[in-house]
Amino acid sequence: MTTMSYRTIQEVLRLGSAFWEAKTLLTAVQLDVFTSLAAQPATEAELVARLGLARQAGSHFVNGLCHMGLLERDGEVLRNSAVAETYLDSAKPSFRGGWFQMMNWQFNLWTRLEDLLRSGDRQTPEQSEFDFYSDVEAVERFMAWMDAANAALGPALARVLDWSRHRSFVDLGGARGNVSAELVKAHRHLRGHVFDLPAVRPAFDRHMERLGMADKVTFHAGDFFTDELPPADAYIFGHVLHDWDSERCGTLVRRAADALRPGGSLLVYDAMIDESRPETGRNWLLSLNMQLITPGGREYPASECVEWMERAGLTEISVLPLADMDSVVTGRKA
Repeated sequence: MTTMSYRTIQEVLRLGSAFWEAKTLLTAVQLDVFTSLAAQPATEAELVARLGLARQAGSHFVNGLCHMGLLERDGEVLRNSAVAETYLDSAKPSFRGGWFQMMNWQFNLWTRLEDLLRSGDRQTPEQSEFDFYSDVEAVERFMAWMDAANAALGPALARVLDWSRHRSFVDLGGARGNVSAELVKAHRHLRGHVFDLPAVRPAFDRHMERLGMADKVTFHAGDFFTDELPPADAYIFGHVLHDWDSERCGTLVRRAADALRPGGSLLVYDAMIDESRPETGRNWLLSLNMQLITPGGREYPASECVEWMERAGLTEISVLPLADMDSVVTGRKA
């Protein structure tokens, strides 16, 4: 396993205070600092006033962002750094702020880590699925988070399988269809489908319209634990199984395998624990994050996913690196 290396106590002390930088960045995204400066560069005093910040704290906040290299000074005028201008301006298609908004939401959950370690329970009130999906803004934010996290995965997924063998696929729990759209753009012969809860459909429709893919990717409403899956040549579980315990994951894999057409493929990708890929050692920490977010959630070993597929009767099972910290397990139905 690749490990981080800290050679001095100063480096360890800095690690202990790394949340200073993290929370400063997350708050800057929350306050639309970068979007504001992209629209109109400003002096420090102008920016603090524009954002409605207290004078002293706001000044120190802005200077901290300069120290972190996210803002730059041109004389008295503040501008975004190149990376902030590209990825942190919400007016641009390249905006990745959804990911940082998700991190900001998760930040407080990590105060429950000791509870989790001692009891196996995060000891925090849960919001029911019904309550979550009744909040339209929360659904939209969650979809944006997922798209930001999955940005590199759609193109990678398009390369990992010989898609010429298939004519259609269903992304199970595919949210507003971002990954599906990437697959269809890369392989024009494919017909894409997203299967998700009914409350997701408005976000899906709006997103497909924005991408110009409304006639290429179709939404099917349902619950993949109980409802019949739409027929397809391939099924995808992407960043889905890590929400559930091993027994329920096995059930979902079995349901997908049973519904697959003969010769079809099942693809599962997550930030799996894969000791053959030492560079993914940080997934141990991501697994703690999943346990703090959802009961039963965790990142699981790739070998466990292989076992689910074997028990479901799939063959030609492979484990491959996908993108970033993700691995993909593929299996085929005879």
